[in-house]
Amino acid sequence: MRNYIEKTAGRWVFAIVLLAPLASAQGPAGSPAADATVVAHPTYISIPLEIDVDRPAAEVWKRVGKFCDIGEWLQIPCTITYGKDGEVGAVRSVAKEVLVGMTELSYTYTQPVAAGRPYILYHGTLEARPVTATTSKLLYTLMYDNSTLPDDAAREKDKQQKAATFMRALQNMKILAEGGTLPPRPARGARGR
Repeated sequence: MRNYIEKTAGRWVFAIVLLAPLASAQGPAGSPAADATVVAHPTYISIPLEIDVDRPAAEVWKRVGKFCDIGEWLQIPCTITYGKDGEVGAVRSVAKEVLVGMTELSYTYTQPVAAGRPYILYHGTLEARPVTATTSKLLYTLMYDNSTLPDDAAREKDKQQKAATFMRALQNMKILAEGGTLPPRPARGARGR
């Protein structure tokens, strides 16, 4: 009997030693590991947008492709708050977005996890794509989880608002890349009209 108790106790100690790191990694309720940022059932959508530009892709990218050029073509303040514009890992003041990938004529960014807010995995990619030697396309693709919105109507409204905002951004990029001057920023609440 003593041998049985020793073996059973030994197995429990062994199990506790093995499982303790897993339990502590999850953390107690309210700890960062149990944060409400995890979305149980995400629904990812994408919004692909594009516009033709009457300039070569390299010229377009040189004019509107820096990470903080968003400030000019969205007509909002933008500064690099960490790192260097054009280097992976740079952070811009616009939604604290992080540059996570780039090529010669594109970049991809994400919005970081924020404590207490559901993480919707928001990503954007901007690209200047050559069409001919003298023309190109600007492509802007957004991808994110819209499951945190209350219903289908709210999800559709959000999608339409984002599409309108970033289509206006593409139109502004086209104007700038083709040598034009931007019109004044629309009055608040009049975006996308």
